[in-house]
Amino acid sequence: MAMATFEFDHVGITTTVKQPAEDWVEASRIWVTNPRHHPEHIEFLRYEPDSTVPAAVRDNPHVAYRVDDLAPHLAAEGVEILIPPFIVGDFLEVVFVRKHGMIFEYMRYLKDGWFGAPQ
Repeated sequence: MAMATFEFDHVGITTTVKQPAEDWVEASRIWVTNPRHHPEHIEFLRYEPDSTVPAAVRDNPHVAYRVDDLAPHLAAEGVEILIPPFIVGDFLEVVFVRKHGMIFEYMRYLKDGWFGAPQ
């Protein structure tokens, strides 16, 4: 079986402080920042009280990788799917998993962009 490839994208950190240039994600009731605009590729996530995001994801930082295909990363041994694959905006398919005791986000870009803005 071939090893799945991936490329570092960002680190996600939960905050309670409003950030400049946040984008709203209605489906999960969170505000997010674009990690491309941070020198260390940090994405800040600010959750509304009624957010449906599981506590394991809300309460822990995550490391995100760009991948060509989500499937190999979901089939790996020891992977616990915390948030099944879903589409963000019209540009990204993501999944959140726990493995090696930490939270990972795997991201498959459907097109370039961030909430409709060109990169």
